[in-house]
Amino acid sequence: MTETFIALLFAHMLADFVLQTRWMVVNKRNPVALTAHIAVVLVMAIACTGVLHPALFALAGVHMALDAAKAWSPWKGLGPFLADQVLHIATVVLITLWVPDLWAQGLWGAVAAEGDPGWMASLWPGDGESTTPVLPAVFTALSGLILATRAGGFAIGLYMEPWAASSPAGLANGGRAIGNLERSLIFLLVFIGLPEGIGFLIAAKSVLRFGSVSDDRAVSEYVIIGTLASFGWAIAASFATMWALQYLTPLGIPDLSP
Repeated sequence: MTETFIALLFAHMLADFVLQTRWMVVNKRNPVALTAHIAVVLVMAIACTGVLHPALFALAGVHMALDAAKAWSPWKGLGPFLADQVLHIATVVLITLWVPDLWAQGLWGAVAAEGDPGWMASLWPGDGESTTPVLPAVFTALSGLILATRAGGFAIGLYMEPWAASSPAGLANGGRAIGNLERSLIFLLVFIGLPEGIGFLIAAKSVLRFGSVSDDRAVSEYVIIGTLASFGWAIAASFATMWALQYLTPLGIPDLSP
């Protein structure tokens, strides 16, 4: 059951935060855009579980209903975004409880059960045993990375909307790129056992950015609020991922902590 939940959650992360284009996001009221997004949701669910099952079509149908309701809702901002994500994850939980052996029925679970690594051995060399049991851990790590970076970017952007007028001028999408990079670095530092490096990251950003906006109090406060929110989100997502990974097959990532 755990593997089923992880696979469906990873599929959701890919469909909502990696493969969903801006055109899909902006045009959710357009049936073509909504259908295109739901097609991605279904394909990712099938690919990540390795099975074609009616439950996955039910998952896609509920996802469509939730997205349509959100698109036509008058409420916007961080609250509705988080509520929408909670409902999507709740749907994943319900599908997992409905068909807990979905992973076992699929291609990846079948390969693991047979103990034959097949073509997977070339992707993850080992001692000749099945390599597919490590896939749930890989999916979990990648889901955590997406949560920390891409999902964090959407959440922080919505959180900062009330102060958007004070946003400092700069490169087009420069702030978004900086945010994704800093959250990626935080995730990497926690992942390899060097969370103390986050302090150096904060110091480096303070030196590089805060000095240039210190004369404008509104802009300075905007940058500080955005930075703290971004760092806080990334740290929480990173440690949550590490907590989940301790219950799965080890990935063999070296711990570089002193």
